[in-house]
Amino acid sequence: MAAKSDPADIGEVEPLADSTARQARRVVAAYANDADECRILLSMLGIGPAKLEA
Repeated sequence: MAAKSDPADIGEVEPLADSTARQARRVVAAYANDADECRILLSMLGIGPAKLEA
């Protein structure tokens, strides 16, 4: 059975730290079968691809 979420709980969510997002991207990239799957999984996690720094 899925956990029930309370809309009030969303306000308690903290932003993802840059280092945590970077580690999550690396894990997703390692296990994804291709670039499309990687983008989809990152999107599902809400972290998206890393932005390139100039």
